[in-house]
Amino acid sequence: MSSEQGSLAGATIPGANGSSNGHHSHKRETVDAVTIRFAGDSGDGMQLAGTQFTNTSALAGNDIATFPDFPAEIRAPAGTLAGVSGFQVHFSASDIHTPGDDLDALIVMNPAALKTNLKDLRAGGILIVNTDNFGVSDLDKARYKISPLEDGSLKGYRVVRVPVAKLTRESVAEYKLSPKEADRCKNFFALGLVYWLYERSTEVTLKWIREKFAKNPQYVNANTAALKAGYNYGETVELLPVQYQVAKAKISPGTYRKITGNEAAVLGLVAAAHIAKKTLVYGSYPITPASGILEGLAELRRFGVKTFQAEDEIAAIGVAIGASYGGAIGITGTSGPGVCLKSEAINLAVMTELPLVIVNVQRGGPSTGLPTKTEQSDLLQAMFGRNGDSPVAIVAPQSPVDCFDMAMEAVRIATQFMCPIFYLSDGYIANGSEPWKLPEIAKLPKLDVKNATEPNSNGWGGPGHETGDEEAKGAGKATFLPYKRDEFLARPWAIPGTPGLEHRIGGIEKQDVTGNINYEPANHEHMTHTRAKKIENIALTIPDLEVTGDQDAELLLVGWGGTYGSITTAVDRVRKRGLKVAQVHFRYLNPMPKNTEAVLKRFKKILVPELNSGQLTWLLRAKYLAPCQAMSKVQGKPFLVSEIEAAIEKMLK
Repeated sequence: MSSEQGSLAGATIPGANGSSNGHHSHKRETVDAVTIRFAGDSGDGMQLAGTQFTNTSALAGNDIATFPDFPAEIRAPAGTLAGVSGFQVHFSASDIHTPGDDLDALIVMNPAALKTNLKDLRAGGILIVNTDNFGVSDLDKARYKISPLEDGSLKGYRVVRVPVAKLTRESVAEYKLSPKEADRCKNFFALGLVYWLYERSTEVTLKWIREKFAKNPQYVNANTAALKAGYNYGETVELLPVQYQVAKAKISPGTYRKITGNEAAVLGLVAAAHIAKKTLVYGSYPITPASGILEGLAELRRFGVKTFQAEDEIAAIGVAIGASYGGAIGITGTSGPGVCLKSEAINLAVMTELPLVIVNVQRGGPSTGLPTKTEQSDLLQAMFGRNGDSPVAIVAPQSPVDCFDMAMEAVRIATQFMCPIFYLSDGYIANGSEPWKLPEIAKLPKLDVKNATEPNSNGWGGPGHETGDEEAKGAGKATFLPYKRDEFLARPWAIPGTPGLEHRIGGIEKQDVTGNINYEPANHEHMTHTRAKKIENIALTIPDLEVTGDQDAELLLVGWGGTYGSITTAVDRVRKRGLKVAQVHFRYLNPMPKNTEAVLKRFKKILVPELNSGQLTWLLRAKYLAPCQAMSKVQGKPFLVSEIEAAIEKMLK
């Protein structure tokens, strides 16, 4: 009945808020921010409920941050701990950077959802329980010997027992649905109840229902009835005497939409290709959590986008490299296991010096690891995971919205420097969402991509640069030198079939300037250093590392990628308590900004929180001899703000 997908079209802030469901006399309490989580079986529609609540809160003018949590198994047995799906929403009247730490409200559809999520609910928090799914077999699947509703273990929470399934079936009875179809409406009943609790309008979801099920009025009526029944239940039940209000956030006027990191990456890649006046070719093999980028790009073929769902990872990157050779923007997307399979082909792009964007939406590893959980453990793989000295560029977005900017930047660097570049996202920011102010098209970065159009040499390339064209040497004919470099050491991008630009290309070592095959020791060493220096030169075109917080602090926090929100919030909180702390965040990881060493030398203590065993810490220690201390977390979950706060306090004691 209800799909697991949902989206929010552009909306102008300030937007409408409030309910259309009638007057009520309950007590109201105003709060600055609220964190809630919907949790249930993977078939209970919790992702949809969370997405709809997010869309509604965004249109209400709140700042939002979300964290969907999917089961790792595609078909985990219903009602088991492995099959629990959750969606967390943090909505606020002020600026926020994370989906929240402790939950203010938890909505659970079965015992398994309760068992796996209760630890995150704060003391005294609201716990809404679907009592219809707490039978003996349900408890057994969740490994409960005694029902937690009866053993007193929930006495520290405000428990609201709701027979969701029973009430949902009653609300849709007139529409003659099968029992299975009726039960699939229960997520909308639960959503309606939570809409009432936080004074959210139901109009956004009612509109979505009408559009989603336009061809089936029976489903429109049933889902509408379930949503309204849940809302009205909140209005009448005495167990919820208080409604909570969260005011609109003070954000700059403009047109906003809710966007996930994967959605932002899609738009960034397409925008870059459009500005560069190039066709975008995306070769990918489906893999969690990167598949959303393939799906998103496939829908944009009218913008000159070509997508290819390959039979394997090797074929996918082969298509992307071939596209770049042919003059298109070649991009391939995957997660960590796929990068392993692509490594030899990435080296081909290093040797041929073709532009290639490798999107890696990181997840827990090694091997299949934790396919639906987040991690940052592919940094060293991106840096060194190929044979030989094979440097590539690396960028990493810091938030869902930043995925747009860094996707454009990845295309810019790849095409300007004729090199492969890793775009390191992660499951947390790829699936998480936040409000995005639509940029002005005229203010987007300019990508001046040029292709070679004519030979770049009058005759022989000079001593040591054999062209192999005897006639050209004697006649002084203009020839094309495919490895004759510009001021950044980037070679020209020649499109096959351009008259006069015939040249050799392949994986065997190239002779400098001419591109001919060459096995000379001195040439190989020269080309190895040249390829490395070209990547280093990218630092001349990227912003310096910016230090925020207390410039005279003893402690510096260093982060990269999706840890930005948790670190920033923790630093803000401890500074408000009088502690002196500074912060920097890396979005460019190879090369690092040119002022990195100078920044690190300013601080006596450096703490590096990252979702791995200390990979950036290792790099900073090795390259800059910086006194970095790793703060590692490898649990498949992002940092809690409280965890980083505690680490800061410990280092400053």
